Amino acid sequence: QVQLVESGGGLVQAGGSLRLSCAASGRTFSTSAMGWFRQAPGKEREFVAAFRWRSGSTYYADSVEGRFTISSDNAKNTVYLQMNSLKPEDTAVYYCAALNKVYSGTYYYTRQGEYNYWGQGTQVTVSS
Repeated sequence: QVQLVESGGGLVQAGGSLRLSCAASGRTFSTSAMGWFRQAPGKEREFVAAFRWRSGSTYYADSVEGRFTISSDNAKNTVYLQMNSLKPEDTAVYYCAALNKVYSGTYYYTRQGEYNYWGQGTQVTVSS
């Protein structure tokens, strides 16, 4: 089992920045990638960004490309999501997730159904 704990959410004005953290514990060596997803009120959960431990490859949703950066501190088993130039439409509960299986294509890392472990979520609210 892998446990994931998110932190860093909060209220910020449009144009501001936040950094989310996701601390992983347990059998973290079994995971191949970490991802961030978000769910806005009344909407389905959607992919935001993903990071592959071994290769360091990163993937982003078009809506956040250039504004958000996913990174890691391998020694701390922690993944970060730096969010800049925040917009009101970024308001959502942000979830961290961990994936066991290794895939060769980008597609699978954007699919929430492929992820095996999930955190409890952290609220991000962007005011206009």
